[in-house]
Amino acid sequence: MHGGNNPGRIRNVLGGAQSESDRHFFEDINPATGEVVALVEEATREDVDRAVTAARAALKGPWGKLTQDERARALNRIADGIEVRFDDFLKAEILDTGKPVTMASHLDIPRGAANFRAFAELPKHHSGEFFQMKAPDGGDAFNYSLRSPRGVIAVICPWNLPLLLMTWKVAPALACGNTVVVKPSEETPATATLLAEVMRDAGIPDGVYNVVNGYGPGSAGQFLTEHPGVDGITFTGETRTGEAIMAAAAKGVRPVSFELGGKNAGLVFADCDLDKALDQTVRAVFMNAGQVCLQTERLFVERPIFERFVEGLAARARQQKPGDPFDKTTSLGPLISDEHLKKVTGYYGKAQAAGAEVVIGGGTIRMTDEFAGGHWIEPTIWTGLSDESEIMREEIFGPCVHISPFDGEDEAIARANASEYGLASMLWTQDLSRAHRVAAQLETGITWVNSWFLRDLRTPFGGMKHSGIGREGGVHGLEFYTELRNVCVKI
Repeated sequence: MHGGNNPGRIRNVLGGAQSESDRHFFEDINPATGEVVALVEEATREDVDRAVTAARAALKGPWGKLTQDERARALNRIADGIEVRFDDFLKAEILDTGKPVTMASHLDIPRGAANFRAFAELPKHHSGEFFQMKAPDGGDAFNYSLRSPRGVIAVICPWNLPLLLMTWKVAPALACGNTVVVKPSEETPATATLLAEVMRDAGIPDGVYNVVNGYGPGSAGQFLTEHPGVDGITFTGETRTGEAIMAAAAKGVRPVSFELGGKNAGLVFADCDLDKALDQTVRAVFMNAGQVCLQTERLFVERPIFERFVEGLAARARQQKPGDPFDKTTSLGPLISDEHLKKVTGYYGKAQAAGAEVVIGGGTIRMTDEFAGGHWIEPTIWTGLSDESEIMREEIFGPCVHISPFDGEDEAIARANASEYGLASMLWTQDLSRAHRVAAQLETGITWVNSWFLRDLRTPFGGMKHSGIGREGGVHGLEFYTELRNVCVKI
């Protein structure tokens, strides 16, 4: 037992201090065991107002007066603090998500620190524009651009990669001089509050980083996105939630940056390195029990290698080992909640009802002992469905994939693009010309060639179509986290 029998309390962080109210708390559940690991204070509308007011004051106070070099040093101290408390973050993340320790220790926590280091220096290395011109009277003039912080940023976080995706937004926001109010997922609130302790120890002024806990509609999420003191909203999560946030942002004409749902495709050509393709595809399908926005749920495999690929992926899927997330031999964690388990098993039932061939899986996993109350589900591979089936059109967000054969390059591209989503794709081929040709035609924000989940934080990241609005990463984050102004000087 890693969570203990006495749940702690997770508080809102308003203006640098954790609140001490005795009002409504909700349960933070360990998805691997079903046990309560913490009681979480639900923010009221008044709490959210206090957080936004504190963020506004910090923007005009000490934080707003720092130089870019001073902010960069502050962000590096935050990264240092995450690394010093690595084990605390690791335990909190695993108890909240149930993900295997090998994933959390190699991806989630290191990226949390790396995000602050990557963005600390970024604004210093991107200059503005400068143009000379002639005025109508024949005199000279010049124009130059300035970037200023956008203001108070609402950061709405998902539950699948809580620390990684929260710091992916908080780090560039702070680097650009903004202040933030973070609303973590109600499923995974622990690391957001833990980061507040790191902020305090790093000397970050009160109010720069605030945390409000709760749900979406009628709770902290709605209160935050509707607040007129919020200057911009960044969100990662479901497309339907993004639509609701966008409607709220329309009042006051606040900008949004969204990374939303996906139904990601993988294209595997017959000339690929089959073993490498299989080794990466098993990650692309089953990592974090399929609860990754970049996960591949649709695979299109060229017919000459179709049967070998299906057999190879099934063999690797059988090697996925569910169990104690703190055990380094565990490779498959649980789904995040009972509600999500019901959603995914519902799709498992729909696939069988539609006539899918179940190559492997298709049901839940019966665990024993302390994990009997967890939300465990089998890795699943299907074949035999048409591209029009619900399984091929709707995001499932579980450890499952449908594999279809194709006969030509144009067919593969058309079928991959036949989706309302456009977040990520991958393709496997050793033909360099084909790699460039196909990648240029795939309607996704990121395409991996002979790899998956290989990220350079300087590159643009975001989705097309129903998968999002805007790009973050590198200089592209400056477009959202700053306001660009022009100054015209007549000589």
